Amino acid sequence: MGPARRHRRPLSLAGQFLVLQCGVLLLVVVVVSIVSLQQSEADFRDARENRLRAAAESLAGIAAIRDGATGDIDPRALGFYLQTRADNAGAGSAYLVTLDGTVLAATDPTRRGERVELGGPPARTWTGDITDLGAKNIAAQVPVYGGGTSGADASPPELVGAVVVTQRYPPLTERLANTTADVLAVLGTGLALGLLGSWALARLIKRRTRGLEPAEIAALADHREGLLRSIREGVLAVGADGRVSLMSDSARGLLGLTSDPTGRRLDELDLPADTLALLSGAEEVQDAPLVAGERVLVLNRNRVHHDGRAAGTVTTLRDRTELVALQSELNARESVTETLRAQTHEFSNQLHTITGLLELEEYAEVGRFVTGLTARRAALSDHITSRIDDPAVAALLIAKASLAAERRVGIELEASSALPRLTPDGSADVVTVLGNLVDNAVDAAALVGPLDGRVGVRLTAAGETVTVRVSDTGGGVPAERLPEIFRRGFSTKPRDASGRGVGLALVQLVCRTRGGEVEVENSESAQRPGAVFVATLPGAVPLAAPATTDPEEAR
Repeated sequence: MGPARRHRRPLSLAGQFLVLQCGVLLLVVVVVSIVSLQQSEADFRDARENRLRAAAESLAGIAAIRDGATGDIDPRALGFYLQTRADNAGAGSAYLVTLDGTVLAATDPTRRGERVELGGPPARTWTGDITDLGAKNIAAQVPVYGGGTSGADASPPELVGAVVVTQRYPPLTERLANTTADVLAVLGTGLALGLLGSWALARLIKRRTRGLEPAEIAALADHREGLLRSIREGVLAVGADGRVSLMSDSARGLLGLTSDPTGRRLDELDLPADTLALLSGAEEVQDAPLVAGERVLVLNRNRVHHDGRAAGTVTTLRDRTELVALQSELNARESVTETLRAQTHEFSNQLHTITGLLELEEYAEVGRFVTGLTARRAALSDHITSRIDDPAVAALLIAKASLAAERRVGIELEASSALPRLTPDGSADVVTVLGNLVDNAVDAAALVGPLDGRVGVRLTAAGETVTVRVSDTGGGVPAERLPEIFRRGFSTKPRDASGRGVGLALVQLVCRTRGGEVEVENSESAQRPGAVFVATLPGAVPLAAPATTDPEEAR
């Protein structure tokens, strides 16, 4: 193998501009040269026409010329007159011709008998260009009148011929020599300006492009395009002027946009108001939930600065629809696990009590104890199932009541509660929302005191919408923390290995996915202050369900 070829280093940005400027400059020089040649030819014509015409008119007025045209004077003697006038006018040749253009006399005697091109009828005075001896000439043509008599038998003069005076155009080399100085001046000035302009423009562009050469910019653009197409997360860049500077294909798909919005303002896009509010803000956002159509997204927005100036924001969008569904299912299974654990603990204590009574042979007390347990369990189940027809929701409330009892917190289902059997997905979402809200309420109420903690629950349905209201006696949420309570990661409780700040964010995501909302406020009760959460879940009740299931209205 031969030695490896050394790749030629591509021209720098300044070099490319210089080559372009030189090419443009050469084109300008060619155009200027052509224009200069045409202008010099026009100037030559304008300067010679009048002098040639004056010489031709002077010759036509000489009696000897008129007589020569009629054959009265030897044509060879006329050459003197023609040569004198031609020299005075600076012309090259002068001819006396007949009406058909045949030369009678000329400054060059050898031209006698030849034909000369006439620019027009012999009777008309004319100036213009003709071809003489194979070369381009400027010519002046004047008619010659001869004959005619005076006196009683006077007769008018007749047209007997014409005088043609010509001068050849300077050769091309001579005209180019005359314009060389101007062309060189244009070329030198243009080259100097081109060099200066190329250097200044290259510096300006390199400063704007962070010192990158065109090949590096192209490679960077290709890499960016490949990167944006390879990642599943959506990427959205918004400039300081509020216009979209970049949006990946995955971001367009997550937001439901069909066309490329690059260059358009965010408020011009066909997006919901809450989505626009999250995308167009200038502050940084971490793990904000966003519902776009049927998708649950998590949004992160960071500010971008360059040279200390705000250059806009970059937002990433992650699809968490499947994750939310899995987390909802996991919460339901965790609730069942906790319920079984609590019931196992409760039943273990009760069995130990029964075993002790049997060892003490207190059989009557065993009967009373078992009867009391059965009555309490039946009263709780009857109180819940008489108002809640959906088995999953009813089972969840019974389980949560057992868990809360372990922590000495009471769960009260309000008498105005009434919930029909829900759709399968509606039941799962209500279980998720209710379970998380009750868990938070129990935690808050348990902090106040094991004997005073209370959690109130009200479940109602109107049309296809289920409303979940959960209140507690935990002292409420500080007013300054209310706006951020649904932010993922927010929690007023100590962190542990299981993580905190997920439940309320999940509740908000589930509600918004269904087109509903969750709100929080502090109770105005002075005796039992606490937080009140109200969540709405549209579409959770089957279409065949009655418009309202309020027991008061049913009666």
